[in-house]
Amino acid sequence: MHIPPSLQHKKFFYLWLGQLISITGTQMQLWALFWHVNQIDKNPIALGGIGVARFLPVVIFSLIGGALADSRDRRKVMFITQSIAALLALILALFTQFGQVTIWHIYIITALQAVVVAFDGPSRQALIPNLLPKKDLPNAFSMTFTAFQAGAVIGPALSGFFIAYFGQAAVYYFNAFSFAAVLFALFMIGDVPQAIAEKTAGVSLDSIKDGIRFILAKPIIFSTMMVDFVATFFASASTLMPIIAKDVLNVGVVEYGYLSAASAVGAVAVALVISQVKEIRKQGKIFLVSVIIFGIATIIFGITRSFIVAWLAIAITGGADGVSTIVRNTIRQLQTPDHVRGRMTSINQIFFMGGPQLGEIEAGAVAQFFGAPFAVITGGIGCILGTLWIMWKWPQLKDFNGDEPIEAGGSFPSPSTGASIIANRVRKQ
Repeated sequence: MHIPPSLQHKKFFYLWLGQLISITGTQMQLWALFWHVNQIDKNPIALGGIGVARFLPVVIFSLIGGALADSRDRRKVMFITQSIAALLALILALFTQFGQVTIWHIYIITALQAVVVAFDGPSRQALIPNLLPKKDLPNAFSMTFTAFQAGAVIGPALSGFFIAYFGQAAVYYFNAFSFAAVLFALFMIGDVPQAIAEKTAGVSLDSIKDGIRFILAKPIIFSTMMVDFVATFFASASTLMPIIAKDVLNVGVVEYGYLSAASAVGAVAVALVISQVKEIRKQGKIFLVSVIIFGIATIIFGITRSFIVAWLAIAITGGADGVSTIVRNTIRQLQTPDHVRGRMTSINQIFFMGGPQLGEIEAGAVAQFFGAPFAVITGGIGCILGTLWIMWKWPQLKDFNGDEPIEAGGSFPSPSTGASIIANRVRKQ
């Protein structure tokens, strides 16, 4: 058994391990929030409020967060954001434990946590290349993806278990203390030099505009962001999971946790398959087909009344999303110079977080008037139609092969490389 090369660098290992623990807590809280809101207010539209609370701060603050990541000490930014995130989770836990929580408390705290994410995300992702040599960046990005998927499998499953046996507040307490792992990692990392070339003139309107202009000048990057947004906006079935679990599939909170983890299980499973492919070409077509499969599986989830079929459908959406994630992240990393990485990440954050959050609003509103299954089914159809429109609007995305010129300053993972390392990690576990 060989230790992955990126984990042999202590600074990256500390951050990776801290993130693994923290992501598990974050995923636990995310799925617990949906269940909690549905317990307080049975109306599907109430679940859409979570989307509003998470979307607006990301849109308003992400661009500032990206400019900050390119012009300030990323480690210090994370110290502040992680500390605030821990405090907010603790406040939610205390409100819940003492029976003082209302749906508006949940919305407000969720919105404040989204503000934290808007500043934390760009700095966290842009910090990784500063922690290890460029030759180990492919492995580092892949191990980061592995940590997220592992947390996305463990977190939802633990969420249902904690709620059933320890109560709703226990989930929020766990999430609050999980941030300590990242704070300890940042302490152990110590100072992280950032090259002067990576600095910008500061957090200014001009620096933000430069980032936007860069994205608009790159149709390949922009079109992948559009697909990401459209797919997650329409096919956002996760919001309605509590209603589907209780009212359609007739299962309890433990099964709800298993259902919530299905997507991440599918993502890891498909990585095992992709890992057997030495090199992937026709990346644009593979990316678009995977999104269409995502939409089809969402439709199946909305139609079925069987828990097993529903679980498999969600697992397929996770597998399809895993393929699209590997491909689209590779495209963006290869086509983005180092000095713009924070701002590119922040703009991408608006798309990949904005889509699901707005989708939660849309799904909640449709479910309120037409029922949850109808909302899920029409969302899957919308995902497919939206993807077909983007294929027509940006035909160069369909023709992207994967051997185009690299513009980034360092080496980055190919889709097959990323999946291979994820798969190897799963086998060793």
